[in-house]
Parts: sequence; C-alpha cells; structure tokens
Amino acid sequence: MSIAAGTPPKETFRIDMLWTDERYRSLFIQAIAMMLLMLGFAWLVSNTINNLSALGKDFDFGFLSEPASYDINQRLIEYNSRDTHARAALVGILNTLLVAFLGCITATFIGVAAGVLRLSKNWLVARLMSVFVEGFRNVPLLLWILLVMAAVTETLPQPRAFRGEETGAFVATNRGIYTPAPVFEDGGWTVVAVFIASIIGIIVFRKWAAMKQAATGEQLPVLWISLGILFVPATLVYFILGMPIRLEYPTLQGFNFQGGIHLRNSLLALWIALSLYTGAFIAEIVRAGILSVSHGQTEAAYALGLRPNRTMNLVILPQALRVIVPPLISQYLNLTKNSSLAIAVGYMDATGTLGGITLNQTGREMECVLLLMAFYLAVSLTISALMNLYNSRVKLVER
Repeated sequence: MSIAAGTPPKETFRIDMLWTDERYRSLFIQAIAMMLLMLGFAWLVSNTINNLSALGKDFDFGFLSEPASYDINQRLIEYNSRDTHARAALVGILNTLLVAFLGCITATFIGVAAGVLRLSKNWLVARLMSVFVEGFRNVPLLLWILLVMAAVTETLPQPRAFRGEETGAFVATNRGIYTPAPVFEDGGWTVVAVFIASIIGIIVFRKWAAMKQAATGEQLPVLWISLGILFVPATLVYFILGMPIRLEYPTLQGFNFQGGIHLRNSLLALWIALSLYTGAFIAEIVRAGILSVSHGQTEAAYALGLRPNRTMNLVILPQALRVIVPPLISQYLNLTKNSSLAIAVGYMDATGTLGGITLNQTGREMECVLLLMAFYLAVSLTISALMNLYNSRVKLVER
C-alpha cells in the first residue's frame, strides 16, 4: 500500500531527542535529577556506615530489645525499668501524642475566642486580647514553659496540706492534679460502645438536618437533639446494666495521694504553655480570616434580621475557614514539634526517652535520631493529611 501524497513520513525516535525535543526534555531532566539524588543519598548512607565501622560501631536496631533500666513518671500504659527500650520509646511517643492532642484542642478554643474578641467593639476587651497575643507571640516558648512550671510548683499547696481535710474528687497540689479514674466492671465497655455509637449517630443526624434545611428551609433544634442522642442512650444502658463503671477517687496516703489519675505538674506546665503560646498565633489567623470576609456580608445578614452571634456562626466563620484552615495546619504541626521542649520540665516524651536516655545509655545516636525523625515525620504527615481533608470539605465550591 502506498502512502498518500502529501502525508509526511512518521518521525522515528532518536537519542538526541531526549534533550532537543520538548516532548521528552522535561521527563529526561527529571529522570537525571532523580538518579543524581538517589546516588547522593546512597553515598551518604555508605559513607555513614563506613564511618561507623571505623569507630567500631554497626548499624543495628537490636538495642530496642534490651532492658531500658530507667523509670518514666508520666505514662499511659504499664511500664517499669525492666521493660525494653522499645516499650520505653512507646511510652514516650504516647506522652508526646497526649500533650499534642490536648494542646491542639485547647489552643484552638483559646485562639478562636481571642481572635473573635480582639475584633470586639469593647475597647477594654480588644486591648486585653491584643496584650495577650503580642505578649505570648514575642516571648520564646521555653520561657513560658519554665514560667508556668514555676507558677504551678510554687503556688499550689503541698499534699500534706490536705491532711485531715475532705479533698473531694479533684485535688490540685504542687505535684500535679489528681482526678477520679474510671474503673470498668462487667458491662462497662458496653456503655462505652453505646456512647461511641451515639457520637456517630449525632454526626449522621447533623448531616441529615443540614440537608433537610437546605432542601426545605426548616431548621431543627440540632443542639438539643444532639445532646439527647449523646447522653440518653448511654445513661439508660448504664443504669440497666447496674452501673458497671465506677470512679476511683484520689486519697491521701502517707506523703502523697494514691489512686485516681495523676496529671503531673510537668504535663500541666507543658500543656498550658503550648496552648497559650499556639493560641496566640491562632488568634491572629482567626482575626485575619474574619477580616477577609467582606463587610457587606455582615450588613446583609443584619438586614435579614440575624443577630450578631448567628451572623458570626452562620455567615462569617464558614467563609473565613477557607483562609483560616491552611495556616492552622502549620500551627498544629508547630505545637506537636515544639512539645520536644518537654525535657526542660522533666516530662518524658519521645525526645526525652528515645532521643534522650535511651540514646545516652546505648550510644546508638544514629539509630535513635532516625527513629525520632521518622516518628515526627509520620505524625506531621498524618496531621497534614487530616487537616487537608477537612479543608477540602469546608472550602467554597465555585461555579
């Protein structure tokens, strides 16, 4: 079969087209850059292993199965000094996740409240919030941690001051705060399962209520119905099963309190300082997000008869979230990484266990640092993924 007249012959591939043809050039350059990067990384690993061998060290994670031989005062799981370094590292990791979780929640509430109040028309309230924001943002976090630690230690009474007195459920001392601890008996976890199912039910109900309002304009009493779904089923199951969850109260025995949950002063100092410090930054983010919404939106809401609080909740904040959420992710990441300053007040987090005592005892600085970096990297990527998912759900959908 002959080629039709005027049809150009099909061009064959030549090796020089990798750098002369724009169809292949970008991929070729990226492939070369990736190869160079991998070679550089392989050289660094090989050089590190050779240097360790020259010092009589090998690259091995077997030390994680050796006894740790040190105590950890604040822990969420059972641990003693005869456990392995791996379990000690797990205790430190859980302590880091605990303070990061508590700090992110508290800092969010503080930041949102301070950001909204800083825009208040009340001169005194606005100026006080400005002092709070500027004061915490411009002083190093480590100083705030030490200051809060000193305040907790010096202002709260010693445990012996409660001798002979009725302490109640909550006790605040210079060694920390003691709270009641739940004790689960037969059927206790069933109550917990019902409570979790109630939370899922609230999420489903609120989505259905939002769809119904969008379709018909009918607004249901979401708050009261949600509270009913949250407490009524779990309360009924709790009493039907014979109250299978009881509380263990702290009692003074000897020179200290025993029983209950002990929140040590190091945890309190780190939690409070991180929350206030990060909350000051979140306040500025919230303020900027609110100011990004056109003032005409507020005037239109007032013209429709909406009160200021309803206008803030239904009109301004939903639009401001597209500005607030992206920098808010960075603040959550900063709070999580700043928790590594916990060693300054004796709180044993991942840096204090894996990157501190374990590293010093075993001499495995390379392995410990790599594990610590991998942990913080995994936590940071997880927080970013969750917040980006939330951001994609609340962002404005353009036509």
